[in-house]
Amino acid sequence: MSKIHKSFIRDERGGGAVEFALVLPFLIFMLFGVIDCGRWMWYYNMASKATQAGARVAAVTQIIPSGLAAKSFVGETVNGVVLTQGDVIPASALPTVTCSKSGGAVSCTCPSCSGLTLTPYNTTGWNSILYRMQTTYPGIGDANVTVEYRGSGVGYAGDPGGMDLSPLVTVKLQNLKFTPISSLLLAQITMPSFATTLTTEDAVGTVSN
Repeated sequence: MSKIHKSFIRDERGGGAVEFALVLPFLIFMLFGVIDCGRWMWYYNMASKATQAGARVAAVTQIIPSGLAAKSFVGETVNGVVLTQGDVIPASALPTVTCSKSGGAVSCTCPSCSGLTLTPYNTTGWNSILYRMQTTYPGIGDANVTVEYRGSGVGYAGDPGGMDLSPLVTVKLQNLKFTPISSLLLAQITMPSFATTLTTEDAVGTVSN
């Protein structure tokens, strides 16, 4: 073997560059992973705060199923007892009413609400909730939001001050998508669902407190 060949074999110059080139993809992937963890926590926090803000608006502004707001429970039979003027309304008097918006129209359903009129639906109330949530998390759309009302045990039959029942209102946020940078923006992860529940304070307000 010639001296040139021996010198070439023993030459280690550039070895570090080769090793670095081999490790670089893993370092980049780890860096993007750290960034994605931070982004995930940021979006998770925004989604949680948006849900809380939406529930606050729902609790203090116009109730979406307006028919429920106008409902008088005087004479209604709940758990075998006929309610009279001034009686406390049990929580079981109102099963869960679920409101959503699809195709530009707001609708509310309650399979267990026998004889309870929910219409007309208050689109202004829905839009107020959604707008406040979008202020915190702009990526939220109508399809991501559900608003539920159910009995709370708070309220009096024939209340002359306004709505008989003060239901619990729950704002739910679901099906938000998160796109990791480490996936080269080719994959999406569905974020967990969020929910916040408050007791309704005002069924006729038009501006959040």
